[in-house]
Amino acid sequence: MAKRVEKKCPFSPGQMEALTALCDTFLPSTPPSLDLAHDDFVAQFFRTSASLSGTHRNVAVLMGEKIKHPKVYLCKIALWLLSTWIGTFILCGRRSLSPSFPYFQRFSLIPCENRESIVLSWSQSSLFLLRLLYTASKTFILLLFFSQVNEREENVSWKAIGYSRPDFAATEPGKGNDEGSKVELPLRRGIVELGRSKEAAVHALRKSGFQVSSTSPSLVIRCDVVVVGSGAGGGVVAGVLAKAGYKVLVLEKGSYVPRNEFSLLEGKAMDEMYLSHGVLATENMDVLILAGSTVGGGTTINWSAAIRTPLHVRKEWSESHGLELFGSKAYDKALDVVSERMGVQSEFDEEGFNNMVLRKGCDNLGYNVETIPRNSASDHNCGSCCLGCRDGKKKGVNETWLVDLTESGNGAVLPGCEATRVVINGVRRAEGVAFVFGSGETGVVEARATVVACGAICTPPLLKRSGLRNPSIGRNLHLHPVVMGWGYFPETAASWPPAAKRSHKGAIMTAMTKLASADHDGPGSGYEVLIQTPALHPGMFSAVTPWRSGGDIKARLMKFSRTVHIFALARDKGSGEVKSPDHISYEMEGGDEESLRRGLGRVLRILAAAGAEEVGTQNRNGRVLRAAEASGEEVERFVAEESGRPMGRLESPICSAHQMGSCRMGVDPRGSAVGPTGMTWEVEGLYVADSSVFPTALGVNPMLTVQAIAYCTAQSILQALA
Repeated sequence: MAKRVEKKCPFSPGQMEALTALCDTFLPSTPPSLDLAHDDFVAQFFRTSASLSGTHRNVAVLMGEKIKHPKVYLCKIALWLLSTWIGTFILCGRRSLSPSFPYFQRFSLIPCENRESIVLSWSQSSLFLLRLLYTASKTFILLLFFSQVNEREENVSWKAIGYSRPDFAATEPGKGNDEGSKVELPLRRGIVELGRSKEAAVHALRKSGFQVSSTSPSLVIRCDVVVVGSGAGGGVVAGVLAKAGYKVLVLEKGSYVPRNEFSLLEGKAMDEMYLSHGVLATENMDVLILAGSTVGGGTTINWSAAIRTPLHVRKEWSESHGLELFGSKAYDKALDVVSERMGVQSEFDEEGFNNMVLRKGCDNLGYNVETIPRNSASDHNCGSCCLGCRDGKKKGVNETWLVDLTESGNGAVLPGCEATRVVINGVRRAEGVAFVFGSGETGVVEARATVVACGAICTPPLLKRSGLRNPSIGRNLHLHPVVMGWGYFPETAASWPPAAKRSHKGAIMTAMTKLASADHDGPGSGYEVLIQTPALHPGMFSAVTPWRSGGDIKARLMKFSRTVHIFALARDKGSGEVKSPDHISYEMEGGDEESLRRGLGRVLRILAAAGAEEVGTQNRNGRVLRAAEASGEEVERFVAEESGRPMGRLESPICSAHQMGSCRMGVDPRGSAVGPTGMTWEVEGLYVADSSVFPTALGVNPMLTVQAIAYCTAQSILQALA
């Protein structure tokens, strides 16, 4: 089914044999149930194993070439062991033995039913490394099987499970959104692709008024300000400074995909527009991290929530951390300015499936429900903004601040250019950035001011490579850990939500509720649990769904289009450290875990109260409650048991779409990496303008706060340049 990978296989024949068997263990060819056997699409889906779809080859490329996670080598060692009879016995035990001589056998020779039992035992093992092997294998295999496409951009499972790729006719630029159509061309004019044609790029830069020296060995570009990163923070700084008349160059490690070329294919979008191809995790693989890596950064692929910095957080940052900015009218103005530029509003024409369920469940239980402000129009309900917004109705920085940069005539964006270090002179002043592009060519941007805005995962490593030694750089990383519950609402003639509703369609976020978290600092501490709905297309849906057997996972996916997920997000007190995108350590505090348990309990109650036929969590045990048939006492017993289970150590998937705090702002260099203006303590003229400057975890979706802080940082840079 999937496109055949033509590259040389990164694994040995023995490892590939073991990997193929492992893929077919998670997703074997199985017969559909009798009530579904008449449907040709369903029958084909159940008959198709992972290897028949080409998944094993794509997993090999992902593990062997794309992912640099330090634990992937353990998976490679495991595949080598599974290609031998003795290694198979070590990892699989007595279940791997044959009843006939020579008894010992390679993993691929074990009957599928026995292999399923072995893999399931890994998930329950007391040995962390076996649980890690299970988690990594399950995540990679299921994610790729359900997101990959063939030459016709089809997936064998999609029609069977009720998934349809977003309709281009409904999301085509210019249809119903003339304003969105107009802003695309100016941004494209500001994109300079050094990796495609160096000569053409140099010509374009000179035409835009930049001084360029293209002699070997390095390309040298001169400007007033260089910004590393084009996301929520970098985009704002670039747009503000360019409109003020300064020459601004933006370096972006990721690629540029014009919005009318967004494929809206989950696998392709994650590969092209997400950091680490969408498969980024902490070192122990406890937390799966989603972060943007494309022009526009996270604002290009986020879920549209645009929530102002909570007043209790502003008070904490102002009073407890001494940062007067957050109690000032200047910050009020910044929030107003960025909200207006992003088109933030709180109306919606029609609520999607997931949010209808969240709202109804809360109403039935008497929980307060808030409508989420979004940086998109009231009629924007495509459900695919996590794959890019084709119609431009979601106003990310690629539709706003970067367009300001381009239209000013003073700026350009260079995608595919990765900063390697900040250039610092002998008196500890930043003079620009060194970068690589194309097939390893080098360049330098010389600038009067340097802004690093790579995000909380990538900013600290760049600063450390540049020689900064402040101990706060890389530490205090907060992830807003998330756990999810799910509810199944079968489609019937009298069903609610209406039969036409689907889990992957409709506005991603319109409703939310809050729960006072576990007692961190006592009542009123502001450490609430946020309850919202995620965007889950088949790949990510399957990756977080409990696996009990090959037949069971396919049966669970058959309910995909009518399964609602609701998540609980903790404003975490616990923190981690980032050394590089491939080396992220993170531990929740006990209070954070307890907050997630309480949040998950509320999620399950909301789903049951909304009328779900079945409810469950993503815990590895895969328990399901027939909520429609259960008494109130049975529901509460299930809630207590499932929400009371451990959250870490690969017991349940924990996800993060928000990363912050790894170069936190403060008033003392002994406890912070940057000062109140965003400038680093160690280097003059070097600023940080992204979520890494947050003093603590925020507790809500951070996009608006990032932009407001970046706007204030831009004002500080303007004063310094004047």
